[in-house]
Formats: sequence, structure tokens, C-alpha cells
Amino acid sequence: MKRYDLRGHKSDFNSRLLEILKVGKEGEVFIFLFEIVSAAGLQEVINSIKESGAEVLNSLKFNEADWTIVVKVSNV
Repeated sequence: MKRYDLRGHKSDFNSRLLEILKVGKEGEVFIFLFEIVSAAGLQEVINSIKESGAEVLNSLKFNEADWTIVVKVSNV
């Protein structure tokens, strides 16, 4: 399990997240930390992850701006 802090990418974190998933191996689990401002933005991220063939295992808001999402690579 690998953890990536994408908060420094601000609103461009989704493309970096997808890049990381592309190089992931089947069954590998990633934890991503990122900053998001709306539920609609979170849904976009979840949709992108699913479209990439990965599986969202969990998503948690742990303070006013920061979220974590746990993703498993399913179809590489």
C-alpha cells in the first residue's frame, strides 16, 4: 500500500492521480490525500477512477478541506 499526498497539486491533482494508477500493478492499493472544495468535485474524481478501471475502496473527509481516497487497481 502506497500513500500519495497530492495537496500540492491543488485543482490539477486528478490527472496526477490517474498517472499513478496507470503504473500500478493489478491488486495494488493506493491511498491518496488531496484537497477538494465540493462534493461535485469529489464525484468527478470517483468517476475518473472508475473509468480508469480501478476500484474506490473508501473516501473520507478528515478536516475542512482535505480528503483521503483509497483505491485498488483492478484492470490495468
